[in-house]
Amino acid sequence: MGFQLRYPWPDLDPDDVAAPAIAVRLDITENRAEAAEHAHRKGQLVFALGGGVMCRVPDGLWMVPPHCGVWLPGGTRHTNIATANARILFVFVEPGAAELPDRCCTLSISPLLRELIIALSDHMLPDHGNAPLVAQLLLSELPRMPIQRLHLPISTEPRVQRIAAALADDPSDRSTMAEWADRMALSESSLARLILRETGLTFGRWRQQLHLIVALRELSAGASVQQVSTELGYESVTAFITMFKKALGKPPAKYLSDIVQGGSPAFAA
Repeated sequence: MGFQLRYPWPDLDPDDVAAPAIAVRLDITENRAEAAEHAHRKGQLVFALGGGVMCRVPDGLWMVPPHCGVWLPGGTRHTNIATANARILFVFVEPGAAELPDRCCTLSISPLLRELIIALSDHMLPDHGNAPLVAQLLLSELPRMPIQRLHLPISTEPRVQRIAAALADDPSDRSTMAEWADRMALSESSLARLILRETGLTFGRWRQQLHLIVALRELSAGASVQQVSTELGYESVTAFITMFKKALGKPPAKYLSDIVQGGSPAFAA
């Protein structure tokens, strides 16, 4: 299922636009949409005005939380996954136009930068009106944004990718480590070492990180705590809230409220 895109001008290829930065606003009208894997010559910032969005890259999943964006350096193969009625802004940055990270990362988005992104997306052409000045201000603000940590490391190891794909498709799957090991034709200890070596996390912590990503995506899209708790297979809402608070420092409602109000969330390590 692909995005139904509404570009501000037809036949857009951002790599062909001769501007240091351009911004494109997209409205998702499918129930759930995922673009085909692709890459751009330019770097890309994925920023959500509403709804939930994830970026999938070869070695991980990156959540786009409210008031944050995911930075993808030029040449990074990726696909963007959006929930229903998501409103997304893509900012394409010419290589060398600003000192930005050379790896995928989650960046905080200040209120000023948010308004600059929206303003740049409102221009029909990158050289129209105040667009060059807005782009210049945007590129001076973007490198100042703090890097946050909220992603699921996957690695290129086929068995790790298979488990990650299965859990992403059915996050409520509560199979034990022994059950997963049996499916992968490994001993339990071998699977534990494999997950730790490839992701830097224990199996339990790795699966919890996936749950946090899914939870934030769904909560950002308007799902209730009860709905998310059920989707993730928790026995009770209380158990889900306890996990969330232990990992991110705040219960779900408080966490999202603080982000919307411009607070400084405690992101998962």
